[in-house]
Formats: sequence, structure tokens, C-alpha cells
Amino acid sequence: MPSGQSTSGVGRVIAGRYLLLNQLGSGGMGHVWLAHDQRLACEVALKEIAFRDAVEAGHEREARVARARAEARHAAGLRGHPHVVTVHDVLEHDGLPWIVMEYVAGAVDLRELVARRGSLQPAECARVGLAVLDALTAGHERGVMHRDVKPANILLAPDRSGSPYGRVVLTDYGISVQPDAGETRYTLTSVLVGTAGYLAPERATGGPPTPAADLFSLGCTLYHAVEGRGPFDRESHFAEISAVVMEDPRPPERAGALGPVLEAMLIKDPRARISAAEVEAALSRLVASQAEAHARTQTDLGSQPPWAQPASPAPAPPAPVPPPQAVPDGFGPLVTSGGGRRRTRPRALHSALAGLLGLALAGGGVWYAVAQQPPADGKEGGTASPYGSQIGLSEPLRDGDCVLADWGAGGAFQGTPRLRTESGCGSTADGQVLAFVGAASAAEAREQGPAGCAERTEELRGKLADVRSFAVVPSEAGFAAAGKRTACLVLGAHGPVYGPLGDHREAGTEFSDVSNMQKRDCLEVRSNRSARLVSCARTHDEEVLGFTRLAADVTLGEARTESDVACGRDVPPRDYGFDPSVYTAGSWTSEGPWKAGTHFVVCTVRKQNGGTMEGDES
Repeated sequence: MPSGQSTSGVGRVIAGRYLLLNQLGSGGMGHVWLAHDQRLACEVALKEIAFRDAVEAGHEREARVARARAEARHAAGLRGHPHVVTVHDVLEHDGLPWIVMEYVAGAVDLRELVARRGSLQPAECARVGLAVLDALTAGHERGVMHRDVKPANILLAPDRSGSPYGRVVLTDYGISVQPDAGETRYTLTSVLVGTAGYLAPERATGGPPTPAADLFSLGCTLYHAVEGRGPFDRESHFAEISAVVMEDPRPPERAGALGPVLEAMLIKDPRARISAAEVEAALSRLVASQAEAHARTQTDLGSQPPWAQPASPAPAPPAPVPPPQAVPDGFGPLVTSGGGRRRTRPRALHSALAGLLGLALAGGGVWYAVAQQPPADGKEGGTASPYGSQIGLSEPLRDGDCVLADWGAGGAFQGTPRLRTESGCGSTADGQVLAFVGAASAAEAREQGPAGCAERTEELRGKLADVRSFAVVPSEAGFAAAGKRTACLVLGAHGPVYGPLGDHREAGTEFSDVSNMQKRDCLEVRSNRSARLVSCARTHDEEVLGFTRLAADVTLGEARTESDVACGRDVPPRDYGFDPSVYTAGSWTSEGPWKAGTHFVVCTVRKQNGGTMEGDES
């Protein structure tokens, strides 16, 4: 039956589960709704396939249905990527597919943002460009071209640190394609795939979709962001397509240092166009230069886990939420209720996103301790303090030191904390020293320490659910006393880490909370409230795969009945190579994430029959 605006409305329940709350937007494929998942008590976004009239429905129904399924498949292949909107499911209702997606709370698309507040600064555009480029690269590595990169398909939302536009996500893989997979290109033969004014010239003239074509569209998008209009904006779509093919882009007036990279991205010949790696390097340099200019005054630069997204619009930094998610209960406070593999990114992109993007104007990144120190000589009682009087440590930090952080009245990650070491890394530990960045001078430490700490702790932070990087930079007077190096801490983002992290944990250690459980940890389960870390080379009961999160109104008691289901949906063991006829999803949670308000769950894999897993099976 034809589906249009009037056939679906507020209050309608889709597939017996999703209550439509309000329409978020409409496009060529149909409508996007905010919906309430009545089963998991959380909000999701639903894309509805709609037709303007019965004639269109008759001619294009099959193509649109196929496109919707292709969108879900392509986007689901990138699930867990921090800059791609997560797709949870595709279902059929009244004979048409609906795509269930992550609802990105508080998001505004780039087109609307520019219309609302004017063009963005070049460094902010570079930050956005790096995030979108990372998402596109992830797709290109899977052979998936987006084919419709434009401002309206880039969402900016609050991140964990409270920055209103800190999180950047790419959406709408509805016309994406895998050229080498022999897929049908689900479009009418008379219609170009993409958006006029943002198409690469080779696409506008019938050429195949390529990574270079997506790069051209990204160039048009960043041009729009910094200039306030597209490089080929004209009075009609036909005129825009003609301009893309035949005319040079308008010379940018506000792009500044971003101008040369935009010019290189908009070269018409794809063979001469700048490469993705070169774009990434150029954007990174621009972000780095801006970060350096702000490095001595900007201290709120925290890092967010890839699964995170703001849980509520509260002004205090709430824990970010990805798709709605679930949790089990755990030991004492921790209870069991019964991340796909990390994509390898180019080294330079890792560095740019972990270090430079983290130091950008609107994004999360690394906190560092030297910025708010007074210009005094950094001495206490006549002895040079390694990190200045505000940090308060009289001895240099050592590898593996656990610390307690007192942030004062401003709250966590506001200002500079007073640190003290904690012997034994007990359950009250706020974080741990896990790396160092050497320097030739205190000035070099200030300039390079924070980004270096972001890069050196990135891998470990990716294995934990809720942590941030913190760079403790030596003071001028205490540079030698600090060992001529910046100490890199990993701190709990919303509370303690409850024990040692990384390689400082010993096999046999019993977990007191899920906060220091890491991806690929192997567990020996002693009861539904007790588990300990064991070597994955030996027999074990469960293996940690990733994390998910429950809604803000779910209690810890309720979580115990919901977490396995949520983990099975959001971190399915089959995505990690486990046979679904043999293995099933498990989960753990504890009081810590509930006290902090993050409500995250640790998702594991275990055997359906309750048997042990051998060391060579994972």
C-alpha cells in the first residue's frame, strides 16, 4: 500500500514495539522519526520508506525497499565506528522496511548549523573534516562508497565533555554502493545519484563511484561550512551540475589556511585530486596549529569512548550514549546477568584523531595539568615541584602509579586537580600512570605532551568503557625533577577506575567493579557476583567483547534482566567470529556505572551450555 505523510503519525506503534513520538525530518527516501522503544525503554530513530503517490510506489517500490536494506547492511558493517550513526535493525511493517537507528540526542546537521550561526572557523571545519574523513575511510576500506556526502548528512551533537558540537557523525548510507560487489544501483536511470552541487564531476558525467568522488563531495561540504554556501551553488540543480563539470569553484573568501586543501580536493580530474592521506595530514596540521594557539589557556579537552553519546541534555557532562543499551549486575556490586574488531586505521589518522582532533576547538581530547598553573617558580618549601604547586606532588610520577584526583569545587575535569598517589591501586583509585612523553625542554613538553599522551594511551582507552586521558606536564622549574617527561594518566571519566589498568593487572585478580574490565579480557566466573582475570591462553568461562549502555531510567535491579539481551543486540558474538549455535552473549555490570549515571554494561561471550572456553577458541 502506498505510504505517505498522512499514513504514519505521532502515536503509531511500529512492529508492535516502536512508538512514534515526532518527525525529525524528511527526504527523498521518506521520513525519519523519533521513537520510543517500548521493550527497552529508550529512544531510537526510525527511517520510514515513503512514496509521494501510488504511481511512484508502483514504479519504485522494489528499488526503494532494496536501497533501505542496502543502507542498513552497509551502515551496520560500520557499527561501533565513532563517526557513523549506528544502525540497530531493519524490520518490515505494512510491507515496507523501517530502519532502526541510533538517536543522536541534541544533534544538528551541518547545513542547519551554518544557516543558524553562520560559517565555521577554518580550524573547526578541519576538525569536522577529519571526523568525516575517518568515517569515509572506514567505509572505503570495506569497499563501500557513501555517494552523498553533504552538509545535511553530517550531524554535530554534544560530546561527553559538554561541548555542544563536539561529536561528529556521518549519516545516510541510503545510496551507498560496493562497486566490486555487483550490487544493483537502486536508482532510476534518469536520476543522478547524489546531490547537485556536491557531486564529483566524474559522477555527474556517469563515471563510477570511487573514494576520490567521496573526497570531492567532502571538499564541497567543508567549503560550504567555512564559506556559508557551496562552491557550485546556482539557481537550479541543472545549473549546479553544469558548474560542477564545467566551471571552477568560487574562490573562497573565509577559508584562510583551509583554502589550499579545499582547492586540492575540488580538482576536477580525480587522478590529479589530492589523496585521503594527504587531506588528513593537511587538516591535522591546521587543527594542530589552532590547538597550539590555545594550548596554554584551554584545559577542557577530554576524551570519549567510541560507544559514547550524551545521555541527557543536562548541562553537567553526562555519559554519552550510543544506541540504547543494557547492563547486568556484578560482583558484590558487580553482577553477571546470566566491540566488533577494531578497524586498523592509517597510522597518521590514528595520530590525528587521538592527538590533534582531541585538541580542537569544539571536540574532546586530552586534559593537561600545566595550563592553569601560576607563573610562579613552581617551588614548594625550597624544592622544585615536578608539576607545579597546583598539582601538589613532591615526587615525580612513576609507571603504574595510581592516583587520587581532587578537582575541587568545580567538579571533575574542571580546572587543574590536586593529585596524590595511592599505594596498592585500590578500589578508590581515580586513574593510573600508563605512559610517558619525553621532551627536550619544558616548552616542548607543553607543546607536545598532551597530544603525545593521547596517542600513547589511545589503544588502552579504546579497550575501556569510560575513561579519559590526562597529561601531567612538568613545570618550568620542575622539568628536571619530573624526569624531563610528561606523565600520561588514564582517569575514570565519571568516577574511580576501581583498580589497576592495562598490563598492570595481574592474572587471578578479582574484579571489584566492571570499570577496569577491558575488551578481550578473559574471565573465570566464580559466581554471578564474582569473576577474576585469567590468561586467555588457558581455560576460561567468558571473554569481554565490548560495551553497551542502558537508558537513564533503568535501575540496577532492572538491568540484571535486560543486559544479556542488549549485549546480544549491540555486541553480538557472531560479529567476532563466534558460532551462534554454540556461543551466546553474556554481560556484567556493577554499582559504579549506576552511581556515575553512565549505566554502561560489559558485554561478553560464553558457551550456551555453560561449558568452559578453551584457550585457542577465541
